[in-house]
Amino acid sequence: MKKMMKKLATAAFTFITAFSLSIPTLAEEDASSQLPTEENPMVIDKEAGTISIYAYVNGKYLETSTRHAVVFDDGNFGGKSVFGTTANQNEFYEALLEIGAEPGDNMTAENAEETHVEGDLMDIKVSWEGAEKEYDLSETIIDSNGNDFEFHFGGNKGRAHDKHTGCITCLDSCPVGLISNATYTYGAVEKRGEVEFSGNSEILPEEGTPVIITYSIHKDKETIENKVSNKKVDKKMDQETE
Repeated sequence: MKKMMKKLATAAFTFITAFSLSIPTLAEEDASSQLPTEENPMVIDKEAGTISIYAYVNGKYLETSTRHAVVFDDGNFGGKSVFGTTANQNEFYEALLEIGAEPGDNMTAENAEETHVEGDLMDIKVSWEGAEKEYDLSETIIDSNGNDFEFHFGGNKGRAHDKHTGCITCLDSCPVGLISNATYTYGAVEKRGEVEFSGNSEILPEEGTPVIITYSIHKDKETIENKVSNKKVDKKMDQETE
């Protein structure tokens, strides 16, 4: 009888242990509920200061050049970026404000080709199932000149809404896109041919693979201020030597 009771107790313990291990913890449920999906493509985490969007790899731009990094599928420029997404650019703009990002709003159609985008410097990360790590966006896109990327929240709320290009992240300074790369002024890619950008096929997964792109404000304010200040000094010196 004692042996039977011991066997029953052991079996019950084994069942309870296995059952408890199969139930996701609150932390695990919380984490998975915070991930964007195709149906709910944008998740804002105010506490962490992040915006995550569901996107996918556009295989065309693993082979050809583009000036667009991330574009809303239903925007006028949908399908022209390294990453496509069903996250709407107007809602994304409001999300940036929710996490405390400040737009530069220093670019216009008139000054675009001589102006480097300003606004809060942004960190942008890309991940996908099976990735070796969470990559910086700059690791997933190749600059033909080998220059660093410097993504700022340019703003452009009115023009982004009116023109409805869908541009969330551009690869040269842009008077329409919400976030763009201050390393180059507008026209560097399509007009002046100073640089080419394409997806990094040695890192990125194949065409159509879902990815999660996460945006946050870069924390080193001093670095941001120094970079903006240096750009203004360089521009002033260029004007004086002309």
